[in-house]
Amino acid sequence: MLKGKHLIDLNEFTTDEVDEILGLAEKMVNNPLDYCEIAKGRILATLFFEPSTRTRLSFEAAMLRLGGQIIGFSSPDASSTSKGESLSDTLRTVAAYADIIAMRHPKEGAPRLGAKFIDAPIINAGDGGHQHPTQTLTDMLTIKSIKGTVSGLTIGVCGDLKFGRTVHSLIKAFSRYPGNRFILISPQELKIPQYIKTQVLEKGNIEFLETEKIDEVMGELDILYMTRVQKERFFNEEDYIRLKDSYILDRDKMAMAKEDMIVLHPLPRVNEISYEVDEDERACYFKQVEYGMYARMALIAKLLGVDK
Repeated sequence: MLKGKHLIDLNEFTTDEVDEILGLAEKMVNNPLDYCEIAKGRILATLFFEPSTRTRLSFEAAMLRLGGQIIGFSSPDASSTSKGESLSDTLRTVAAYADIIAMRHPKEGAPRLGAKFIDAPIINAGDGGHQHPTQTLTDMLTIKSIKGTVSGLTIGVCGDLKFGRTVHSLIKAFSRYPGNRFILISPQELKIPQYIKTQVLEKGNIEFLETEKIDEVMGELDILYMTRVQKERFFNEEDYIRLKDSYILDRDKMAMAKEDMIVLHPLPRVNEISYEVDEDERACYFKQVEYGMYARMALIAKLLGVDK
């Protein structure tokens, strides 16, 4: 059903298709050796025009664990774009070598533009402050595996809701499942974009609350999704310095939460989660890293059409 498709925006996949990917990922988590040869002879190109640790290595580990191979670059300086080559020419070249491409780019819409020029599936690994669909698959797999559902949850998202592409993708994805409610926790300057509120939450009649005070809502949450204030998204360093410590999750705040609430974070963190929280069983952000590899394994297998 998914073979040959591009993944630019997860909302372009039906909920049945998303559930299909998550179902395969859960099978891979439980029996990884059953899938260690299914992509043998296939090549994944990782084209990262923007720095990344977890996403790039996760894609590469995913392909290697499926039995495939990888090529690519981790910086635009390592590609011919530094010489002035166009994105379309780069992609047409790489598509001659690879069966599937994972691309991260600082400009919004770059993966969608690239998909117009090649037939090989392109996976959007993050485009500016816009979308990060494979992080959302990671989040969904983590939540489903730990909480047993992706419906009927109160999800708090905290920190940089304006520039955080992971937050935007998360809200869009979970708004498609029944009974989910969002609590949006941020300073005024980093509030969720208006289009998310009007085109996603209000249009879908999704319950949500905006607040600047995390203490007042901790006890309501099933999920707390923390994000860092991203220095690279600011034009004014003074604004970044003023806002970067707006919310710091510590042991005292965790004491206000439900016993079965879980804390997620797309990482990297700076200081928005105190290291003392790592000892709490509800801190699931490093489990989230591992689930990310399995989510990408399942996605690659589906898009290549090699899933069992």
